[in-house]
Amino acid sequence: MRGCLRPPYACHRGSAPAAHAAFRIGQAYLWREGAEFTLIGSGDVDAAAGIEGAVRALGADPASVRRIVLAHGHRDHTGSARELADRYGAEVLAHRLDASVIRGTARVPQPVLLDWEIPLYEHARTVPRRRRPRWTGSWRTATSRGSAAETRVVHVPGHTDGSIAVHLPRHGALFTGDAVAGVGQVMPGVFTVDRAAALASMRRLASLAPSTVCFGHGDPVTRDAAAALSAAADAAS
Repeated sequence: MRGCLRPPYACHRGSAPAAHAAFRIGQAYLWREGAEFTLIGSGDVDAAAGIEGAVRALGADPASVRRIVLAHGHRDHTGSARELADRYGAEVLAHRLDASVIRGTARVPQPVLLDWEIPLYEHARTVPRRRRPRWTGSWRTATSRGSAAETRVVHVPGHTDGSIAVHLPRHGALFTGDAVAGVGQVMPGVFTVDRAAALASMRRLASLAPSTVCFGHGDPVTRDAAAALSAAADAAS
């Protein structure tokens, strides 16, 4: 976050209640359901204070964050989950295939890097390491919750085996985690463990026809979002 939290802004247009906060590497999203918030991604190990400030900037108490959804196991998106969960009693949700990495009981799988990704990967390794988590709050495998019209958790393997996205069909919003990136252009997320699976996952997300797509890295796309996903998957193939 280059030293400070940028003010949260609307992730998508209309009435969908979500906000975005950027960090030094990557970003997190807050999504409101009534009086409760769901945090999608938790930034790195130093991000907790910034996330709490973003919640307060929305006129809410950080204790209203009741769920923390971790889209995959990399430390730039999971570093503050333990601190926030312990402090406020939020439950943590992740796919079972990445849960052991997030808990700290398994190593992060090594990605298959393209040549141009190598310097980016070295930069990503500067993200501070988190302490091995000891989850004192509740932990749950991320699955679809509520009615299909409200919330869908979508398994999108490729970036990691347990990568997930969160789809809010009623609002037309899609949170992709690192399955897709929007840094300069829409593209598959970098540092994948299975590129073919990542491209198939990207096409699956495009088939959901979202009107807004929010990425783990890069600014949200709020116009022609589904077409942008499809075109990017085709170009990467």
